[in-house]
Amino acid sequence: MNKQNNQTLARAQIITAMTAFGTIGIFVKNIPLASSEIALYRAVIAGTVLFGVIVITGRHKRLGLMKKHLSKLFISGAAMGFNWILLFEAYNFTSVALSTLSYYFAPTLVIIASAVMLKERLTLKQIVCFLGSTAGLVMIIGIAGGGSSDLKGILYGLGAAFLYAVVIMCNKITGETDDVSRTWLQIVFAAVILVPYVAFTCGFNAGQLDGAGAVNVLIVGVVHTGIMYCFYFSSLAKLRGQQAAVLSYIDPLVAVILSVLWLGEPVSIVQMAGGAFILIFALLNEIKLGKNPERIPS
Repeated sequence: MNKQNNQTLARAQIITAMTAFGTIGIFVKNIPLASSEIALYRAVIAGTVLFGVIVITGRHKRLGLMKKHLSKLFISGAAMGFNWILLFEAYNFTSVALSTLSYYFAPTLVIIASAVMLKERLTLKQIVCFLGSTAGLVMIIGIAGGGSSDLKGILYGLGAAFLYAVVIMCNKITGETDDVSRTWLQIVFAAVILVPYVAFTCGFNAGQLDGAGAVNVLIVGVVHTGIMYCFYFSSLAKLRGQQAAVLSYIDPLVAVILSVLWLGEPVSIVQMAGGAFILIFALLNEIKLGKNPERIPS
């Protein structure tokens, strides 16, 4: 397959993956389980799918190279698991749109974390993007205040964004590794952490799921995580950084559109404007020639 066909396939893969990620809130909202239990089953199912991919593609032979990174991967795996919990919990208190927009404040947090932890020098562009994204967040929170459940949901979304930033920082410290293998290890560690957490909090209630709930759990684990993670990481290897960065923002756009038009969830004009600020300035910061976006899928 020539280079042009490779890029066409890669664009199709990332567009498919990001569109799918934008729909995850709809499926999660239709699973009558605690957020932590949904996150656990997502990890177990996705981990099984990704392990099959790793074995089939021969990536399992390179897992030994990650031994020196296991402590960082354990921390990032725990952060990934609780990241999912907080994002799913945000869906319970506010719209999918506001949950997703607050979650996409994560790239702004990475800017600050990189400056503090890795001593990376802040550029004028990064400072402007930080201020612009923060202004957007203030617009969203300012409208949602007053004790409504919206504010609680947005705070859960921001908590998820913080943990998302932890995962990204751990990945940056780990350095160049195989993305699929690294993500599989993180998901395994997420499951290891979530099993006792679920056992001591909500307990295991999968037996109470009806057919529709079970199907939604399988779709979130197999499709949204197992298959679409493979599509996403495979596409990054074939696309220029700017292409990947721009296409990755299909996720929040799809989430907002479905939230408003499909679920009929209310979002004010000011909140939409604030969300646009967050996404635009986050995207501007991520557009770096030849560099793929520093992110994990939602």
